[in-house]
Formats: sequence, C-alpha cells, structure tokens
Amino acid sequence: MRPTGLCAVLSMGILLMATTVFGDDLTFHLRFQQERSAGSGVFKIQNRDETWVAKETAFIVCDVWDAHHCLNAVLRLEEFAPRMNDVLKEARKRGATIIHSPSDCMTAYEDHAARKRAVTAPSAKVKPKDVEFWCSRIPSEEKAVYPIDQSDGGEDDDPAEHAEWAAKLKAMGRNPGMPWKTQLKLIEIDADRDFISDRGNEVWNVLESRGIKNVVLVGVHLNMCVLGRPFGLRQMVRNGKNVALMRDMTDCMYNPKRWPQVDHFSGNDLVISHVERFVCPTITSNQILGGESFRSKYDTRTESVQKSLVSNVALVKRQPSGEWSPISIPGRWSETNAGFGTFGGSVWYRCTIRLPKTWVDPSGVKLSMASKDGAVRAWLNGEALTAEPSGPADRTMLRVPDNAIYLDDTNILVLHGGGAEQTIGLQQAPIVISGKNQLELKGRWQCLVVGDEKSSSNIPLPAKFGGSTDMLFEPAR
Repeated sequence: MRPTGLCAVLSMGILLMATTVFGDDLTFHLRFQQERSAGSGVFKIQNRDETWVAKETAFIVCDVWDAHHCLNAVLRLEEFAPRMNDVLKEARKRGATIIHSPSDCMTAYEDHAARKRAVTAPSAKVKPKDVEFWCSRIPSEEKAVYPIDQSDGGEDDDPAEHAEWAAKLKAMGRNPGMPWKTQLKLIEIDADRDFISDRGNEVWNVLESRGIKNVVLVGVHLNMCVLGRPFGLRQMVRNGKNVALMRDMTDCMYNPKRWPQVDHFSGNDLVISHVERFVCPTITSNQILGGESFRSKYDTRTESVQKSLVSNVALVKRQPSGEWSPISIPGRWSETNAGFGTFGGSVWYRCTIRLPKTWVDPSGVKLSMASKDGAVRAWLNGEALTAEPSGPADRTMLRVPDNAIYLDDTNILVLHGGGAEQTIGLQQAPIVISGKNQLELKGRWQCLVVGDEKSSSNIPLPAKFGGSTDMLFEPAR
C-alpha cells in the first residue's frame, strides 16, 4: 500500500483518552457536532458522557469480509481487525450482544449455531417500515452537502498492484469484483452467544427480543455499508435506537484523486464528521479497552494536521472543472460549486431516486421533461430511456425500460443535453410518472460540463454505494 500522506486541509481526529470502566455498564465519551449558528455551515465539536447497560447494548460488525476487490481496503482492515476483535471480546464479557453481519455470506454459515440463533429469534411485535432495505438518507441529512465524491467506488490502489491483486483473487477461485465469502477470520464468533445475520428484519428481531436499546456499529465501509445497510447506522437511528459509531474501528472507500482531493484518511475523517453532524455520535475503542484510540500506520499526517478541525465549508466552495458539482434544478450555473457562469456546451446531470415497489404501477415508469429544455438523452442505471410517440405538447415523455429499475432500492438517473448558450441549467424539474403517482425531481442534483457517454451515463457500481445523500429523491414515506 502506498498512501499519499498529503493533506492540504483538515482532519476530524481529536484523539481522546478514556478510562475503561469495568463491570456490567459501558461508559462512553460520545462526540458529536453542532452548527455554531443556523445556516453557517460551521460546526463545533461537542461531547457528552453516557453510561449504557451492557445487556441492553449490541455491537454490529458490518461487512468485515475475508477479502475485498480493493487491496488497500484489505490492508487497512487487517491492520485494525485484531483491535476490533479485542473490543468485541471485552463487550461480550461484559454482557453485550454481538451480531456479525458479513453481507452476502450467509450460505457459509447455514449450519452455524450463531446463524441459526438469528434465524429463530422471536419475531418483533412491530417491524419498522422498510427495515429490510438499504437506507440512503435520513431526514437529518436532507440539507447536508455530502463531503466526498465516492461515485467511482472509492478504490485507491496503485493500478499495477490492483491488477496483481485481482489476478491473485481469480487464481484463488474468487470473483475479483465480489471476492468475499465469509467474515474475516481475525474476528472471532462465539457459537454459544453471538448472532450472524445480514438481513434487516432478522437483526431487528434479535434486537427487540433481547431488549436492546443501544447499538454500536463497527466495520466497513463507513460511507457505504456502515451507513446504508439494513442493519446500518441510518436504519438504527431512524427506528429509535440509541446509536454510536466506533470511529477508529471503521474505514471508508475514498479515492484521493476524486473531489475534494485530500488524502484517504482525511476523506475518511470528512465522512466521520458528516456522521457526527447529521446521523449519530461517535466513540473510540479505548473507551472499551483503555489506553489510546487506534491510529493506522498508513496515516502519515502530522499530529497538528490530524487534530485540526476545518469546516466542510472550506472544502466544498469550489470544485474544479471536470468534477461533478451540486446544482439546483431549476437553478443558475452561477449557483453551482464550480461557478460556471454562462455556458454553451452540453451538460450532464445526475441524481438518485428510490422507487418503492408499492409506488410503481403495472403500466411502467416514464420520465416527463419540459420540451423547452431541448433534446435531452436519459439513462437509468446505464440503460437508455426511449421517447414516447405521444404526450403533452409542452412535455417530452421518455419511457424507462422495465429491466432498468431496481425497486425498493436506489437508482441513478443521468441526463445529457444543452448546447445553446444559457445562464441557467434545466428550467423545469423532470417528473417521474407511474400510473397516478408522480415524483417531481426538484432540488439538488449534480452536473458535469465535460464527459463522455461511457463514463458519465452511469457509475461503476450500484447507485446505493456510489450515490451521495444530497441528490436523492424518493416518494414521501
């Protein structure tokens, strides 16, 4: 691994020492952030101490797989996994519940006692809506500007090392794109006490049947799975659990070549900052084990840089040409972070949408565009939409291929158009229509003034992983 070690700005890491409190209780020093004044975009770190009853607390181990398509992600995880295992052993000893959630790996555990224990947990009297699905955003995130661009998947490998790693995975009989088969062996599973599940309803049954009020998330990757999985931070917060992220026992998928072009660990800290501001507080492993919190040997930032706190505002004011930039639709070019002013070329737009199965009519899904916005091509999840022969005179109707939609999941919609000199982007918001249901896509999108069809009409992984929270549209819950 060759981390850049270069950091022009920030890191959220204020390292806190903590005293381990032994017994049935867990005493945590919770860190969160509050905006100094409404709308300022400047946040201040706050702390509060809480004592959680261990038997009312669960630790969920998110996607700590035995392999990954990104070599650097593997190296970073293997470095802190032994420390994570020590955290889990101590929490288990004090009486906390441990739930292992290596997604897509349940087949390997069909006969494991911990898996059977999760499957047979008593059904909860009340099951929260959509608890079995991915959650891309909660209400507290709606006005937040997402701090990094993860739409390339976040891989930060050296290309030669990545190719060598992919070849090694293939030689092992594994799919280089999805090589995980089990949880990492460095994490012990207690067959007599623990649970194994990657399903939101099963995890919820375990929590409710055991009277769990508090949940701590550890594992990877924070900006994708730890936040969004059915058992992740957002679902736990949305459904009323007292939640904390263990911030030194996680990692992100972030490529320093993408906006805001900071080193990997600063990008990771930016996402931790987002969590502390808009999702839940964080804690560190030393609050369970004593001593100091974990710091990666690959993190070569100076102590002063690591401890410094720089507002996200300093990072997101401007994005260079060639980067996806937030834009309001309808809205002016000058309002984008890139500040295009007047622009006469073709423009790419993208957003993500979530369409519940109950919302979609058997007649299919269409996209309605204002005809005065000119000829616009559109794709959903990389599949081209086709023009409908009839429709209102002032609207262009595009039909979404049935096989392009992921229902009850996040989809990426990409538009390409423009050409005439103008000072604003799309003048009217597109509308998704299905039967009598309509979803107006009015609000924050992303735009790009350069690009090609192959690289710009899609993202190289499911939209729920690569899409950011600040360009999501979905029908009201």
